[in-house]
Amino acid sequence: MKKLNFAIVLLAAFFLVSLTANATGLRTEFKAYEIEELNNLHMGKEVKALWTVSYSANEEPVTIVKRKTLEGVEYVVHSKHFEVSYATTVDGFGAKETRRSWCDVPRKITNAVISKDELARQQVITPNKVDDKMAVGLIASYLPLLVNDGYTHLLN
Repeated sequence: MKKLNFAIVLLAAFFLVSLTANATGLRTEFKAYEIEELNNLHMGKEVKALWTVSYSANEEPVTIVKRKTLEGVEYVVHSKHFEVSYATTVDGFGAKETRRSWCDVPRKITNAVISKDELARQQVITPNKVDDKMAVGLIASYLPLLVNDGYTHLLN
């Protein structure tokens, strides 16, 4: 009987620990975000459009810059702490590292914030053609998954 009670207590403790471990905020869900298109800005030849994506009122939004390239279109996500690109190519739409010439954040910092494994998984999010609205929506949805657990506070 004592062994059964001990097993039940152990199981209950394990269950409670798993609930509290999930509630620590290491990986929060980013279901709510706000996208705003920025208009009437002098953007230069290479920049075709700009958007901001806000996940929380407490943090600065990330900026998405649309650039036309020889391979297709790239949407470069700029933050104070990382930069990553999403591109439309012949393979489809997906994530990739940002060209060094477009980066303001040192590569070492970006590599600490962005998950290499998740970046590889997001190389092709969809094989279909996407328009700007769909691309920015996919970026807003998939970007939080790219950020390593220790850095999710940068978005919320």
